[in-house]
Amino acid sequence: MTDNLSKLRERALAQIREGTTPEKIEEARVAFLGKKGELTAMLKSMKDLSAEERPRFGQAVNELRDEIERAIEEAQGAMKRTMRDAQLAAETLDVTLPAGRMQIGHPHPNTLARKEIERIFIGMGYEVVSSTEIEKDYYNFEALNIPADHPAKDEQDTFYLGGEFLLRTQTSGAQVHEMEKGRIPIKMISPGRVFRSDEVDATHSPTFHQVEGLLIDKGITFADLKGTLAVFAREFFGEDTKVKFRPHHFPFTEPSAEMDVSCYKCKGAGCRFCKGSGWIEILGCGMVHPHVLEMSGVDPDTYTGFAFGLGLERLALLKYEIEDMRLLYENDIRFLNQF
Repeated sequence: MTDNLSKLRERALAQIREGTTPEKIEEARVAFLGKKGELTAMLKSMKDLSAEERPRFGQAVNELRDEIERAIEEAQGAMKRTMRDAQLAAETLDVTLPAGRMQIGHPHPNTLARKEIERIFIGMGYEVVSSTEIEKDYYNFEALNIPADHPAKDEQDTFYLGGEFLLRTQTSGAQVHEMEKGRIPIKMISPGRVFRSDEVDATHSPTFHQVEGLLIDKGITFADLKGTLAVFAREFFGEDTKVKFRPHHFPFTEPSAEMDVSCYKCKGAGCRFCKGSGWIEILGCGMVHPHVLEMSGVDPDTYTGFAFGLGLERLALLKYEIEDMRLLYENDIRFLNQF
């Protein structure tokens, strides 16, 4: 039996030494120390020994078990150190190398244009006022002098949510809310998203953005309106920009006008950009209709004011010379990276 233990010891230690992977070491452990291992089988054979031989043989088996367990632990520890050293060598980080370039986002063209518009009007003392995109029919139409049977309501047909609520077609509702507060003078712009049932093409979309402005105080005239918008045009398009006002009709202003700016590409000479006219239309404006003031609780005999509205996407297209409005919403990274 002693010879058998000696041979088993040699085979066990040799197999452990030759183990090159954790799996091989585990195979050696199971082969010699497992429930069906060779050393376990020898312990079971002790019943065939005499009473005098059993203690000595049992002690020898236990000593061999301890030796094999120590050999396995040492082999596993050495293997872990080797694997860790190899991993550290493979994953060495040179902190002196330049870092990888991070891709940092930047504002969308619409955001750039909106922030520029806000900067200009804030510089003239205007306040930026926000309002809800879901609006009552009254604030979107009736309070702006557009009753239920008015043709202008058909032109701005929108998305109705049932009852008296709809998705707003213009941000003018914010102006009415401010007038109803009764805190005059009012000097505000209201940028935001609006909705109309338009077909999608190069210049139209069922959802887009507007920036509308309102000023109400004592003694406000059309000259104040012209001067304000002329300053805005020069700030936004360039110092040599000229403006032209053409008579128009809006239900909520009287008198009303559309404003053109001189083409900043050809300086008014006529080009493809301005379709040969030398002028580009950018917004509608006018003096606030007395009836609109009355409905909002403002005395038209004491106060007057002007209002204007411009399409944010239109100004972004003009400012950055983009020919198709759809490019603003397609999220093509090749296009957006140009800004």
